[in-house]
Amino acid sequence: GTYSINITEMDEKGMGSLYLAYEKLKKELHEAGYFDPSHKKRIPSFPKAIGVITSPTGAAVRDCINTIKRRFPLAKIYVYPALVQGEDAKNSVAKYIELANKQGLVDVLIVGRGGGSIEDLWPFNEEITARAIYNSKIPIISAVGHETDTMLIDYVADKRAPTPTGAAEFAVPVKSELSAQIHSFDLTKYEN
Repeated sequence: GTYSINITEMDEKGMGSLYLAYEKLKKELHEAGYFDPSHKKRIPSFPKAIGVITSPTGAAVRDCINTIKRRFPLAKIYVYPALVQGEDAKNSVAKYIELANKQGLVDVLIVGRGGGSIEDLWPFNEEITARAIYNSKIPIISAVGHETDTMLIDYVADKRAPTPTGAAEFAVPVKSELSAQIHSFDLTKYEN
């Protein structure tokens, strides 16, 4: 046979500890102004160099590099080889954000990784990671997981991308479209 259950009330005992920790920190960061739109930096239209903070061996880094090279090969790419899973990942990601800011080599940073379980993605819900993004002078595009995953860094970052590939698309223009625009200009208007 079949049966149905109607839940009319649920208290915190029914919520997972990670969800509660997420909501608590989200509230604290919101109240501290970390999500304030006035703090968001503009993503440059024509970046000369892009930093990618992610695992150097995962699909995310390959997707970012391939997308950037295909769309805007003029941009230089710097890969910051961060841990993106496990206890040390939050410190690793924060360290590379701080290093990129100190070096000043890139115009925009992509910070993220591919999909995984909530536990795998948790370093992107940590205060140290959010604080590093908030304090960054370089604009940051967050790119964690899949489109349905929302991490705390997505609220803090200057732009949220649904995937690492999407972040690379936000980071650079399309060379062929720029070329078509330039060729469409009527230069005869400017002749004497």
